[in-house]
Amino acid sequence: MSEHANLLKRHRAVMPSWMALNYQDPIEIVGGKGNRVTDAEGKGYLDFFTGILTNMLGYDVPEVREAVERQLATGVVHTSTAYLLRGQIELAEKIARLSGIPDAKVFFTNSGTEANETALLLAAYARRSQQVLAMRQSYHGRSFAATGVTGNRAWTNVSFSPLDVHFLHGADRHLPQFAGMSDERYIDACVQDLRHVLATATGGDVAALIAEPIQGVGGFTMPPDGLFAAYKSVLDESGVLFISDEVQTGWGRTGQSFWGIGGHGVTPDMMTFAKGLGNGFAVGGVVARGDLMDGLHAVGISTFGGNPISMAAANATLDYVLDHDLQANAARRGATIIGGLASARERLPIVRDVRGKGLMFAVELGDPRTGEPSAPLAAAVMEATRERGLLVGKGGLYGNVVRMAPPMTLTDAEAVEGLGILIASLEAVNEEAAS
Repeated sequence: MSEHANLLKRHRAVMPSWMALNYQDPIEIVGGKGNRVTDAEGKGYLDFFTGILTNMLGYDVPEVREAVERQLATGVVHTSTAYLLRGQIELAEKIARLSGIPDAKVFFTNSGTEANETALLLAAYARRSQQVLAMRQSYHGRSFAATGVTGNRAWTNVSFSPLDVHFLHGADRHLPQFAGMSDERYIDACVQDLRHVLATATGGDVAALIAEPIQGVGGFTMPPDGLFAAYKSVLDESGVLFISDEVQTGWGRTGQSFWGIGGHGVTPDMMTFAKGLGNGFAVGGVVARGDLMDGLHAVGISTFGGNPISMAAANATLDYVLDHDLQANAARRGATIIGGLASARERLPIVRDVRGKGLMFAVELGDPRTGEPSAPLAAAVMEATRERGLLVGKGGLYGNVVRMAPPMTLTDAEAVEGLGILIASLEAVNEEAAS
């Protein structure tokens, strides 16, 4: 039995069956350097999924490693938020300044799920309402309230929620009623639907709209730029708050703006963040208007949120992003890959769509005969890329999307290499599907 097969057998004996694993024969990653990783059987890969958008700078980055080692050397791994935490304060100062939110304050958590729970609590308390608006096809985490605002049945286990949630259009232009619409007409249709939802489905005050500028698990689907500005103009009429879920779109990854919501020309009341900020260390949080953050009357702490080790890693990671202008790098490398995939699409009938911004892009797969979404084709492309030495991810409402988010340190040579593997893999799967 191979090393991977033996570990998989042990995994299945003690881990939950619903815990998803990539690939028909799952792999263990045991080493990493730069933007490449090595599995337990010695095979190397260029990583285009980075632990689900988390290893934002790649692996074994000296600046991050040394910052963590300096903190470890002090002997202080944890104190809790009951004490002053210098690294937490320094990071909060940077994030508040970068957020663009007036009088911003920051609360740190351990994950995006916790961050979204916190933002929903702040909104519900401020507005004295448990009514929330969310987007169809969205994903916001695996906890009780977070699944309540998740608009994708594959990720929602129960039909009830502590929130009263109504789902909006905005990232579903594939639906027949929106076929052929320009961006302007689609935005207008969505805004009219929002007004109708507020007039018919809600009762009194609504707490907030929570939305991802680019839907992660949804397969990197996204609304046209300007939709959320149009939504916010309606929400502002009755004081409804806007929460931008930046767990996957933050820190310049889209190349277009430092926060994903920047593409819409609007400043939200709150933003949630996590994943890439710690470059592999657990960190999440909320940055919000000071009055919203200070509004809670009950005492609160976060035992592990903002801990010294994660703060050391996050400060070093954010400094690296800013010092090396990785937002600009994401724009350049993303243009190479997205442009190459878009050109190849014309001769690949299995490809329904190529989309993305910066180093956040996806290929949607469909049956070449019927055009219907095809999860098996997406799985086949994932296997083909792994065989050729490239790690990618998956998603989409129908499980038919291969989604990718390489490290923001990706070089031009690596972008060209990854693009070549992607196209070769798509060609191989396309040929097999046609036979």
